Amino acid sequence: MSAAFDEGGAPALLDGVRRWLAESGAEPTPARVAQALREQGRVLGDAEVLGAAERLRSELVGSGPLEPLLADPWVTDVLVSAPDRVWVDRGGGLERADVSFPDAAAVRRLAQRLAAVAGRRLDDARPWVDARLPDGTRLHAVLPPVAVGCTCLALRVVRPRAFTLDELVAAGTVPPGGDRVLRALLEARLSFLVSGGTGSGKTTLLSALLGLVGSGERIVLAEDSAELRPDHPHVVRLETRPANQEGVGLVTLEDLVRQALRMRPDRLVVGEVRGAEVVHLLAALNTGHEGGCGTVHANAAADVPARLEALGTAAGLDRAALHSQLAAALSVVIHLVRDRTGQRRIAEVHVLERDPAGLVRTVPALRWEAGAFVEEAGWGRLRGLLGAGGALGSVGAEDGADPVRVGPLPVGPVAVEGAGPAVRSRTQEATGGSGERVA
Repeated sequence: MSAAFDEGGAPALLDGVRRWLAESGAEPTPARVAQALREQGRVLGDAEVLGAAERLRSELVGSGPLEPLLADPWVTDVLVSAPDRVWVDRGGGLERADVSFPDAAAVRRLAQRLAAVAGRRLDDARPWVDARLPDGTRLHAVLPPVAVGCTCLALRVVRPRAFTLDELVAAGTVPPGGDRVLRALLEARLSFLVSGGTGSGKTTLLSALLGLVGSGERIVLAEDSAELRPDHPHVVRLETRPANQEGVGLVTLEDLVRQALRMRPDRLVVGEVRGAEVVHLLAALNTGHEGGCGTVHANAAADVPARLEALGTAAGLDRAALHSQLAAALSVVIHLVRDRTGQRRIAEVHVLERDPAGLVRTVPALRWEAGAFVEEAGWGRLRGLLGAGGALGSVGAEDGADPVRVGPLPVGPVAVEGAGPAVRSRTQEATGGSGERVA
């Protein structure tokens, strides 16, 4: 824009254009913006008109100052805590963004407009919103005075295409050769949960895994907010709905799981197990719906049974009944972490077993250490579960590499050409691979 336009004239000029567009009901196209400028007695060049049109379009129907951040393919989260404090996550942890809002009112206007686009209400009577925008972006906003000082806005960007498992190996989320263990898990149709904290990559990994499901299988997703986007030809997506202003029309995740069971799913997937739906999910996995999966928030894989017990108890299922259902329904827990550098990765794989008291506990089967999976006490059981899927043949063998046989898996290390062992035993760790114990 011109110097005259930048030096103090822009806000007043754009306010005048906004008023003209609002009164006329016109869209902020370049032609309409030029007409509005002429109505104000201002004559600008083509570049200035196009710049004004783009800025108005961004403010009126886009994401305002956040638009370039959301357009960045590497950005996963955008967080606004004050007009001059905007943070982004590009996969390596939070960093300060070089964008700002004019004032706190501008942040509030953007949050309310995005909520309206999502079909949700955001005002003093309902000062927070959790919704999905039309492009899949997850929106969460809290207005003052609940948010002290300024509206807090959080946007989680959903990729238009799911990562492939090979891409996750390249990114370091899956250890070298670990993809073959995960492929075998899907081939064996084992039921599993992906656990981890917020932002650890649970949804990303689950989407990639679902993309490996056979094209002849029907996947039914039940989610609180539709974030899973598996690259698969036969996916049915169900999403919860809040009650309207009259308090009717509520559709819960529990409702969706019940409906999903009537839709002939080959794979029933719950985006995040967080409430009473755990009862119906466990019941489904105990009645012939093999290969079901979902995500759950937990600090560690060993904490997953306690987490599910808390959810089941709140839903009215007693402890003994829940552990009985859990023991028969779930086979594997894959736990992800996000380390201090921002790297998201699989930390461990656990199997489930019952203790002498009849309660379910998890047993570590694989642990990621020094660039490879290391065998733990539960590896024999996991190997047996993977082999129980039938003659799966070679799983994920690369060109020129020895195939990994599943059914049963070999006792030795799982090798990946040029990448070192994917699974090392504790004996190999102690002996340095030579067979002689290292002092």
